[in-house]
Amino acid sequence: MESLAITDHGSMYGVIDFYLAAREAGIKPILGCEFYVAPASRHSREAGGKNHYHLILLARNEDGYQNLLQLTTKAHLEGFYYRPRVDRELLAEHHQGLVALSACIQGEIPRLILEGRGEDARQAAQWHREVFGDFYLELQRHPLPELDQINPELIAIGKELDIPLVATNDVHYILREDAPSHELLLCIQTNSTIYDEKRVKMPSDSFYLRSPEEMAELFSDLPQSVENSQCIADMCQLELQFGRPLLPEVETPEGKTADDYLEQLCREGLESRFAEPTAEVLERLEYELDVVRKTDFANYFLVVWDLISFAKEREILFGVRGSAAASLVLYCLGITNIDPLSMS
Repeated sequence: MESLAITDHGSMYGVIDFYLAAREAGIKPILGCEFYVAPASRHSREAGGKNHYHLILLARNEDGYQNLLQLTTKAHLEGFYYRPRVDRELLAEHHQGLVALSACIQGEIPRLILEGRGEDARQAAQWHREVFGDFYLELQRHPLPELDQINPELIAIGKELDIPLVATNDVHYILREDAPSHELLLCIQTNSTIYDEKRVKMPSDSFYLRSPEEMAELFSDLPQSVENSQCIADMCQLELQFGRPLLPEVETPEGKTADDYLEQLCREGLESRFAEPTAEVLERLEYELDVVRKTDFANYFLVVWDLISFAKEREILFGVRGSAAASLVLYCLGITNIDPLSMS
């Protein structure tokens, strides 16, 4: 396989480890999440709030990744009720850069089909297409009687509303031979034993990561649905950057870099701190500014200066600590009133 996606339920805790491991293996990582969607408002805490739909979202680009982070954060902070939930309001607000899939039999559209609410299912499909643009109806083929009812309706809705289909497999483990181990894990999770006939269990051993050849054979009557999985993979072009400081940036005067602006502020502060700066003071400031340039930390100092300036203007108490607390740069910026040269 050339690409692989991660879509954990309701969280993104594993995406960075997954991204790095996939890249190391020469596989394109696709980052996503299987969200829990509240039927009404994410703020609802009514008894029916335990019900929720599933929805797969994948990041196409940096905007999509940032929206995934926003959605998962707000799902936990604003929508948590038995599960971290989003709602249509949040989905509409954070839809940019995302590919949406209708999910498994727990998705909104499949659930509406099972409830005999065909028109509502069509309206839901239309809403998702209008919001996300790149929206696909998922087809799965497992030995589940519900799928015999869901799949023909999904195909009909896709044809009627011109929404593409995509063939997927509900993956709960990697290899087919992992099925018995997965059963044991389910027993542990549900506090039951392998001998309990009424325990929660999967209907077959088909919930593994099927190969492209197996998927092509399984959906030989709908080859476009298999090809669309590659189309989705091609759409997702997310590049994450590591190994560099991720600092906010303070707005600088036109034509000035962060280093230039920091030096300007320091020299202005130097004049107010020292009536006649000695050669030692000037040499010390040049040295510190050179260190800041080499370590690419100008934005860090500017952010601290911006925060402290805000606090001082509003007479908010603040304290200074850290490895740069005794620097001449901070003294010239007015962040500290301790002259480091007087302490030497």
